[in-house]
Amino acid sequence: MRTLNQAIRLGFVFLTSVFACSADANVLEDLEFKHGIAFFQDLKYPADFTHFDYLNPDAPKGGKLVLAHPFSFNTLAPMPQGETGAPSGYLYRGDTLIVRGGDEITAFYGRLADGIAVTDDRRTIVFRIHPEARWDDGVPITAGDVVFTFETQKDQLGAGYFFRFIESVEALDERHAAFRIIAPLTHDHVTLIQYIPIMPQHYWRDRDPTAHTLEPPVSSGPYRIKQVKAGRYIEYERNPDYWGKDLPLNRGRYNFDTVRYEVYRDGTVAREAFRKGLIDILDESDIRYWVNGYEGPDLDSGRIRKARREYGISVGIGIAIILNSQVPRLADRRVREALALALNYEWINEKLYHGGRTRALSYWPDTILSATGLPSEDELALLSRFRDALPSALFERPFDYSKTGSQATSNENLLEARSLLAASGWQFDNGALRDADGAPFTLELLTLDPDNTRIVLPWSAALERLGIEARVRLVDVTQYTNRIRRREYDALIQDYGILMPPTLELRSHFHSTSTAREGSRNITGVSDPLVDHLVESAEAADTLDQVIAACRALDRVLLWGHHLIPLYAIDQRRTLHWDKFGRPPEPLYRPAYPDGWWYDESKAERLNMER
Repeated sequence: MRTLNQAIRLGFVFLTSVFACSADANVLEDLEFKHGIAFFQDLKYPADFTHFDYLNPDAPKGGKLVLAHPFSFNTLAPMPQGETGAPSGYLYRGDTLIVRGGDEITAFYGRLADGIAVTDDRRTIVFRIHPEARWDDGVPITAGDVVFTFETQKDQLGAGYFFRFIESVEALDERHAAFRIIAPLTHDHVTLIQYIPIMPQHYWRDRDPTAHTLEPPVSSGPYRIKQVKAGRYIEYERNPDYWGKDLPLNRGRYNFDTVRYEVYRDGTVAREAFRKGLIDILDESDIRYWVNGYEGPDLDSGRIRKARREYGISVGIGIAIILNSQVPRLADRRVREALALALNYEWINEKLYHGGRTRALSYWPDTILSATGLPSEDELALLSRFRDALPSALFERPFDYSKTGSQATSNENLLEARSLLAASGWQFDNGALRDADGAPFTLELLTLDPDNTRIVLPWSAALERLGIEARVRLVDVTQYTNRIRRREYDALIQDYGILMPPTLELRSHFHSTSTAREGSRNITGVSDPLVDHLVESAEAADTLDQVIAACRALDRVLLWGHHLIPLYAIDQRRTLHWDKFGRPPEPLYRPAYPDGWWYDESKAERLNMER
């Protein structure tokens, strides 16, 4: 396996000397830029590529697309504070410097940037702005806009934490922006940079990007706002003068003339609007409706189609019961394991999910990073000095949960759970589970979604048999957010997704330094020297093999630690659409939805005739 340095050299050429940020034209003349950057593996697409394989470069332009948006909005500000921004979806009204390749795990290609270079010490990355890049008011996009954007972003709530690796961003001249970073460049740094749309300095310099506004701002992307009514709808129209329409990475994208988002805050109302043809495409997250909620002549005849779509780089656990290890009564691994034993997953899957879910047996299931079988030699090398602190079973058998296919097996699991609770100091006394001081074991589960009560109520009944007083508390989003931020909860029931590869988020999810930071993503409260060691090993990996070993070892340690009780794994999205669209192949890491779909006029005419 090539080292990271070798892999990057194949993606772009390193500079021959450490680049000092200056506007010296002689220095710029010596730079050799490449069209993309890849980590661990070579770039798939050469500099002269014409289009991505997962897009249809001959897709026709035209037609209208109507989508549902589940949240109201009240501002068009790019950095709303205390307000909800309008849906932008796939429209990318503000272009980014680079974009991720959809069929490569760690590759990025220039968008606003037509060239990328990195210094030998990997502490400076330089982006060369495309000479044709323009804002939609005709003003050229410059390196000054890049500097303005990142200087503005770093002052926003939360952004400072994620961009702490950036020491400075400087404009070397009109076209070259240099990012000086505090550590050698990694995949994670580039991933964060690629998320940020560049803002027009000439427009926002004298305006507040956080202040309320319904005035469409200047932008650089393929669409512009045609009409808007806050809280009701927003309609975009394709900009025929979009500067980047002929870029190879955009060929086959942005095919609809008009895209309209209608606000439907109630899922039932949105489903009815879809059935009536008021919405063209609808994602269905509730498997009950997916199975039998759209039956009828439109589905039977094929006028309505069902499609399964990839989640892209979002992997992980669709729903989990998350246990706060910082709560004293949940600090013992044996207690958390006992709570997991009390859950009858097989019953939940059959009764609530129509048997259509697969239980998550990994923090990043169905990926190359999932812990399978017994630990490999590379994993053992990472785990060996912590062996005495780990359960022996981790080295003896693959992780799994006891099946509960019958009442007998459920009873056996509860007996085992009672033994684990007793071993950790809890005793069953007069119908209640109590600690050495006689205090009862209580457990409060927070949730935002009333549908989640269907999942936890049967589990609560099993916990009562163990003497645990469990209650479900449905709260509003403000209370939920504040209690998570302050870690004032015993348990949560929510999704637990993470990006692939997870190295970008490992520290904020699992490292002990994140437990003391208010608002961190370490909602399980895990704080363990071994977990820290594995997180740091993954972050420092020079090869893909090293990333795999560290993430698989971490997966095992977290699973055997029982910090959460996973339910189903994130699987393919469930989407319904009226049969009037063409669709490209579905890429694995960056789905081309709906920006790669197109309006099929012949299908639409046939559909209208049959209605």
